[in-house]
Amino acid sequence: MVYQGNRITVTMLEDGIANMQYNAENESVNKFDAETNKQFGEAVTALEKADDVKGLIVTSAKGVFIAGADITEFVGSFKKSESEIKDWVVHVNDAFNRFEDLPFPKVAAINGAAMGGGCEMTLVCEYRVMSDKAIIGLPETQLGIFPGFGGTVRSTRIIGIDNALELIATGSPKKALAALKLGLVDATVPADDLQDAAIDLVKKCISGELDWKAKREEKLVPVKLNQLEQAMAFNSAKGMIFAKANPKQYPAPALAIEAIEKHVNLSRDKAIDVEATYFAKAAKTPQAESLVGLFLNDQLVKKLAKQHSKQAHEINEAAVLGAGIMGGGIAYQAASKGLPIIMKDIKSEQLDLGMGEASKLLGKMVDRGKMTPAKMGETLSRIRPTLNYGDFAETDIVIEAVVENPNVKRAVLKEVEGLVKDDCILASNTSTISITFLAEALERPENFVGMHFFNPVNRMPLVEVIRGEKSSEEAISTTVALATKMGKVPVVVNDCPGFLVNRVLFPYFGAFDLLLKQGADFVHVDKVMEKFGWPMGPAYLIDVVGLDTGVHGAEVMAEGFPDRMKPDYKGAIELLYENKRLGQKNGVGFYKYEMDKRGKPKKVADEATYELLKTTTDSEKQTFDDQAIIDRTMLAFCNETVRCLEDNIVSTPSEADMAMIMGVGFPPFRGGPCRYVDQMGLDNYLALCEKYAHLGKAYEAPQKIRDMAAAGETFYATA
Repeated sequence: MVYQGNRITVTMLEDGIANMQYNAENESVNKFDAETNKQFGEAVTALEKADDVKGLIVTSAKGVFIAGADITEFVGSFKKSESEIKDWVVHVNDAFNRFEDLPFPKVAAINGAAMGGGCEMTLVCEYRVMSDKAIIGLPETQLGIFPGFGGTVRSTRIIGIDNALELIATGSPKKALAALKLGLVDATVPADDLQDAAIDLVKKCISGELDWKAKREEKLVPVKLNQLEQAMAFNSAKGMIFAKANPKQYPAPALAIEAIEKHVNLSRDKAIDVEATYFAKAAKTPQAESLVGLFLNDQLVKKLAKQHSKQAHEINEAAVLGAGIMGGGIAYQAASKGLPIIMKDIKSEQLDLGMGEASKLLGKMVDRGKMTPAKMGETLSRIRPTLNYGDFAETDIVIEAVVENPNVKRAVLKEVEGLVKDDCILASNTSTISITFLAEALERPENFVGMHFFNPVNRMPLVEVIRGEKSSEEAISTTVALATKMGKVPVVVNDCPGFLVNRVLFPYFGAFDLLLKQGADFVHVDKVMEKFGWPMGPAYLIDVVGLDTGVHGAEVMAEGFPDRMKPDYKGAIELLYENKRLGQKNGVGFYKYEMDKRGKPKKVADEATYELLKTTTDSEKQTFDDQAIIDRTMLAFCNETVRCLEDNIVSTPSEADMAMIMGVGFPPFRGGPCRYVDQMGLDNYLALCEKYAHLGKAYEAPQKIRDMAAAGETFYATA
């Protein structure tokens, strides 16, 4: 035994070959937490003193090679000063450099995911052999940072500047063959042959058959490209990267590029010092705080879903009532995850539409090479279209997705309740109608919940699971389990008009309507909010949702929350709806829609819209700068999010933030509305509420914000 710890051991195998094995006790995966970093340094010291080691392999005793750094430690680490963060990174790099400099060859045996720090661990080895089932990558930019354990330095020297920039900036993992083609690994083998292949590589290094010293040397010296070649590589990469990620919204890729530009002509140690300097800059950005927080929130929401699922009963078959686009999307989602589902409608043409939607989505996967035609056929066979209830006797859960009309929904739910087994769960895909109200029509209201999918179902990850007054824990658990089984992220919320997401979204639309009434240009508002980070501005969003849907939702919200969601004027959305402008669904809304060359609707500003809006605009028009537009719309949005926390509609800021990001596309780099308020500072936020309180209740600070500010609290711990 060369070294023994509870994270890392170094043992001797045969012929002077050592095995450094990562195997974190009581952990599901290996990761570079503080204790692992400490033990890695100690293991390197032990290897420096061992004179009987001729070569070494790096292995993992877990299914994952090394998942990367321990992100839970980032929150505390990133609160330190920039110089302290740099010192920490330099200290960790010292052990990586010393490991790289050991006087014998080293081969990484990558059996599973080698991500972030795990990938960087492989790069300090001279050779890398990879299981054909493994993946490897540097995903740090997705957390608002970039590789800090020598990853930007070694990757550029191993796979070239352009390839390294693409790997780092996109953060996308590579499968074995792609990594081999890239030169990121040197061989791929079946999983069962991995350790033998790694040992064989070490033996070839020891015998002199492979020049391992030359492989190491290329990582210690500047990149071997002349200035012109370097400039071409950087310019090409910048064009590609900046087209995908706005540097002002996601600064980490730009900082990574800047760091690499400065260190490609330096030796390893000087280059790593540059990398550490820029890593610290990235770590101190608000985007890093938001994206790290987003990752942790995602973990928490998934953990809560597991807890909510504890009382679930088994789900072997589901059913969806109502075909069409939504029903077809739900059926597709279930079938694609291996769950048989019945799709029921009263019209055969609707069933055709639903099956067509499922076929279209699966066909796209076939076209992209992500599914074989045979697999597509197998998946479609799990969907059973029907015009009657004959097969419903053994169904475990029925999802109602008929028209958004309370009377129709109550009638359909009452009908199906009498045809299913007593413990079958009924779930309504309503977006606004009270679950408690719908349950009044049922004999077994304890078996009834809301299950709100977002459109398009195949792309939107969120499912709101709504608890009515009489919903049982078993019904909630089973619905949460179903959402998870369908590959969705469920968030459990309590019942109220609009539930969580739509309740928050409609004050945002209300703020937009008020801006237009006072003279704002809807195109300008859209551009400002898209620049802020939304995937689409409010005018474009309501066009996509449908102005008829928006008007119906607004009526429900106005009835539920008249103090802040019932305007005393006719807004632009209602006016356009009355003029039969429904948005994308009929080609005219705020914008008019023309088909582009790919057959997709392209929005064009419509003069007819401006003419109509003149009738709802105040005679004395106001002008609004970009910040005023942002402040007014985001105050309405964030205030209602906080009121949902006040009313216990949603339990935690983490769930609220994740729901807004996954459900309506709140800018991820801002972390969610609660994180946004934290980063603004509660006192500053209160001042903004005071500034706009004259506009109405929607802009007044909730009591929860006032109480938190007075107590010096924030939504997320700052320590």
